Formats: sequence, structure tokens, C-alpha cells
Amino acid sequence: MTNKDKILQLIKQKGKITSSEITEVVGVSRQYVNMVISDLATEKEVVKLGSTRNAFYVSKDYILKHPDIVPNVFKKTYKNESLEEHKILLEIEERFPKLAQLPENVRSIFTFAFSEMFNNAIEHSQSKSISIEVAVREKDLSFIVNDSGVGVFRNIMKKRNLKSEIQAIQDLLKGKTTTMPKSHSGEGIFFTSKSGDIFILDSFGYQLVINTIKSDVSIHRIPLKKRGTRVIFRINSNSNRHLNDVFKKYTNLVNESDYGFDKTEIRVKLFTAGGIHISRSQARRVLAGLEKFKIILFDYENVPMVGQAFADEIYRVFQELHPNIRLENENMSEGVRFMVERAINEARKSK
Repeated sequence: MTNKDKILQLIKQKGKITSSEITEVVGVSRQYVNMVISDLATEKEVVKLGSTRNAFYVSKDYILKHPDIVPNVFKKTYKNESLEEHKILLEIEERFPKLAQLPENVRSIFTFAFSEMFNNAIEHSQSKSISIEVAVREKDLSFIVNDSGVGVFRNIMKKRNLKSEIQAIQDLLKGKTTTMPKSHSGEGIFFTSKSGDIFILDSFGYQLVINTIKSDVSIHRIPLKKRGTRVIFRINSNSNRHLNDVFKKYTNLVNESDYGFDKTEIRVKLFTAGGIHISRSQARRVLAGLEKFKIILFDYENVPMVGQAFADEIYRVFQELHPNIRLENENMSEGVRFMVERAINEARKSK
């Protein structure tokens, strides 16, 4: 029997054991024990629990008999110096075994979403430190990425010369918005928000809430101003959502697709405070940056009416400038439908 077999057998017999106890019984160095334990953890034979100084190891059978021994939350604060998100992920997987118990599709979504949001904090926030919390509570898997940096909305507003945080949020929701175009495609927040059940961006008094379950997007002003950016992500632990399906809904949808991310959704209600979309300038604000897409879906939910100039700018002027872009609509009231169809008919007459 090899020393590795002896160590595994000892852990199974004891159920719960420290590295010093293994060293004493097996008669090998602590370095050797740590190496073997690392291999056994990778092979899912044992689980490491506790911090470095107080770490101990448990067998799979012991966890089944004592499920409460596995923590529901992992928290840590990192100094934002030479951080790499894949190394942080490895640490979470090693120190938070609850993740391994979740379905593969949910783990894949977590890996993607967490990596994207943690990378954003590393590269965009200019924060000296980044805090994280990963939790499995009742039926939900969640994570929080928290920094005290420049703020996601203010950063976009400054880099893109926008007039307000609201305009920054509007641009962010379109996708492909990034403050570092040479190294980032700007797709991370867009796809992360679509892959979970709840996605929240909280920064300097502005809060963007995307509820995928209710198919709702809302923007709030909140009195307690969060310095920097807080990202909150939540998904049901038994969700049947698959990351591939999220990407398929918005990518490679047309034959001439050459850049993958083809489709975006525009919640028209978010582009004005009063609920009425009348002017040509409002339409131009909605359309800013949308020439990058092949398909644009305009969602008119909770929009009672649009003006003739607003509809004309989208369905005649923009469409004539970009004839290869497909414009789609949903949730139109009778008033909105009348104006949209009128603009489309006028566009046909002018050809």
C-alpha cells in the first residue's frame, strides 16, 4: 500500500483529520501530506475545510453524515495587485465545496458570470481592494463582487462623454459598451445579466436591477450611496438554464454574421422618465451604437405612445441608413403600433 493509499484510508477511517495528525500517523513530512491532499482534493476524494492555519480534511462520507460542517458562505477581500480571476476561482472551488454539489450547468454559469464581473473590478474599478462573497442559501447560489473604485456608471459616462449616469446605464444595457475597446468587447455585463435570475449593479446612488425571471429591467435612485461598484448575482441552484442557450439567443443569428454578438434588446421605457417618447432626439439617443448589431428587438412594454418623429427616426431614417439590420418589435400598445406601422409605410413610399 502506497503512502497516498494510507492517507486516504486514514481520512476515511477518521472522517475528519488535520495534516499534523496525518503526518504523525503515517510518518511522512507535512509537505508530502499537503501534496497528497491536494491530489485527493482534485480527485474529489477529500474536501479541505477551514483557513490555512486551522485547515482540516474530511471524507465524502463524513460530509453526507454531517452536512452542516460545510460552510454556506465564502468571503474574502483581495488587494487589487496582480490579481487573476482564474486563480481566485480555483481558490473558491477549493475552499467552498458547496459549489461542487451543484449541477454542472449552474456551475458553468457561475464560472462565467463570476469571472466576468471579477475581471471588470480588476481592470476597470481602479479600486485598491476587491471583496467577494459566494453563498449557497436555501435554493439560491449567489455572489457579490464589491469594490470602492471609480464606479461603473461614472466610468462609462466619463469615457464615452455622456451627460448622466442614466445615459451610461442605457448604453450598458445595449451590450458592446466598454471603456477599454482595444482589450474588451463589452459583452460581459450583457451576457452575465442574461444568465442569472437576478443581476444588480449598485454604484454611487444608482441601481440597475435586471430580473430575468420576471423579464423586467428597472433603474432606481437610492439614498444610501455605494462608493464604487457592487455587483449582485443570483440564480436558483436547480435552474435548468444553460450558458450555451443564453449565447445562442444573441449570437450568430444571421448568415453574414462575422462577429458573433448579433442581437440586442432595447427596453424603450428606460430611455425617458416621463413615459412618452416623442422627439427625434430621443430616438437618436435610443439608436446610439446600435449600428453594431444585425438584429434589434425594441420592447415597448409600459410605453403608451410614441411620437411621429420618434417612430420616423427609427423605422425610416435609421432603417434606410442600415438596410441590413433587422428591426423587431414586441409588447406594442395600439398607439405605439399605429405610429410604428405608419413610419414603416412612409419608408416604403419613399423608396
